[in-house]
Amino acid sequence: MTRPPERRRTGAAALVLGAAALLAGCAPVIVGGAMVGGVLAATDRRTTGTQLEDQSIEIKARGRVREAIGDRGNVSVTSYNRLVLITGEVPSEADRSAVEQAVGRVENVKSVVNELAVMGNSSLTSRSNDAILSSKVKATFVDAKDLTANAFKVTAERGTVYLLGRVTEREAATATELARSVGGVQRVVRVFEFISEDELARMLPQAPR
Repeated sequence: MTRPPERRRTGAAALVLGAAALLAGCAPVIVGGAMVGGVLAATDRRTTGTQLEDQSIEIKARGRVREAIGDRGNVSVTSYNRLVLITGEVPSEADRSAVEQAVGRVENVKSVVNELAVMGNSSLTSRSNDAILSSKVKATFVDAKDLTANAFKVTAERGTVYLLGRVTEREAATATELARSVGGVQRVVRVFEFISEDELARMLPQAPR
């Protein structure tokens, strides 16, 4: 039997949503995410089936959002391991709730994180800056020697960077600090499914003996 959206949003106990304010003197505040084929698929910590499922969820969710609110608002949908992050802007609380419920009803969605803001749509310039910001954060992860860049999915909205993935506490801390170091990042929001170091070791390719 399909669970109602409310239970979907709270059912994954291992999922943590943390927002780290970047203003000087502000402590992090706890308020609670691929390409298929080739090298990226090989290093992705989701199965190939789950990667395809996430892509399908995003496509279906965007369709449901259009059905729910039409062309009102600017809504982005990001799915990682069947956790769906909703970002962007909508004109009212009713629209915010309608989008969350619509996405929550998409098949195979296990959890929804609603980060929609009730406000006017961001400008094209703002969205372009966010795309550049996401690229800069991803590039920083690629350059890091002690981080697997493809373990993370990065998206940005109005200067806030959202990090998704299946990572260890150590990796999460490193990625957060790296994202904070990128110019233009105002806030880092972590939407992670935490795994242990032992789980990570079992995921990594074993060196030939």
